[in-house]
Amino acid sequence: MGGQVDRSRGNAVLRACGCAAAGLFLIAGCTADGSPKDGAASRTPAAPGTPSGPSGAGAGTAAAPSGGSGSELVPELDESKQPKTAAEARDLLGRIIVAEQAIGPDVVRSTPFESDPGHWPVLDEGCVWQTASLPPDVLATSTRSFHIPAKDGRGRVRINATVTVHHNREESGWETARAMEEVLRCPGQKLREGEELKNLWGGAFYQGEQMNGWTEDAFTETGEYVSARDGGPHLYTWSQAQFGPVTVAISAKGATGITREAMNALVVQGTSRMMVQAKQELGKAAG
Repeated sequence: MGGQVDRSRGNAVLRACGCAAAGLFLIAGCTADGSPKDGAASRTPAAPGTPSGPSGAGAGTAAAPSGGSGSELVPELDESKQPKTAAEARDLLGRIIVAEQAIGPDVVRSTPFESDPGHWPVLDEGCVWQTASLPPDVLATSTRSFHIPAKDGRGRVRINATVTVHHNREESGWETARAMEEVLRCPGQKLREGEELKNLWGGAFYQGEQMNGWTEDAFTETGEYVSARDGGPHLYTWSQAQFGPVTVAISAKGATGITREAMNALVVQGTSRMMVQAKQELGKAAG
């Protein structure tokens, strides 16, 4: 759940899902320096403080974190470094989003490689993903597509890296909150014709909850990926993290022959590397 949502969360489903996801966040915390432990396009935010925010999950507004983070892995945000314009946000985004070598040695670029910077994905009432223009609270967003080629009996693994820059922490918090609302509302989602996600569940943690000591807010979604092209069901994971006005995320769609541990390693490596770079760009200098 996002950083601006009632900290009680008020929903047993969220808590149960959150506990199940804690293992992935623990791995992420252990790799928060961007180094490996073992060697799917941004979500739609609700406008802060509006009735269109997350529903049915104890939603409400709460004060954003202020002052020091209380964790050496999460520096204090330097608000003077926050981008004010779309051009500044695109420049920041370019310094945070990862290239293929940052995710894993076998990862290569897919075609098309980068998303249209003017497009934003929206999950409609029928649980089908659509494309819209950027909402007012998003300064810039980009998704890069990668894959691990099929080889030696293992299928093609598809990976997306997404960075979104908002005006402030409140807006990025609502993006994370909306991601949690979407998985509760639509445990089955249609990505496009012949491509679906099924049996989705998610968990969200503020900094300090369930071993999340590496980001202000963290969200993980897991389930199954089914495709006319790739078969399935295969493993699916989305991991998102927030620092100040920025959210970073990695999604991975599995394939025959890849284990959950290998999937998690890819997701954690990419997410933690981008989070480190976001902190370096926006955090206050030590001392």
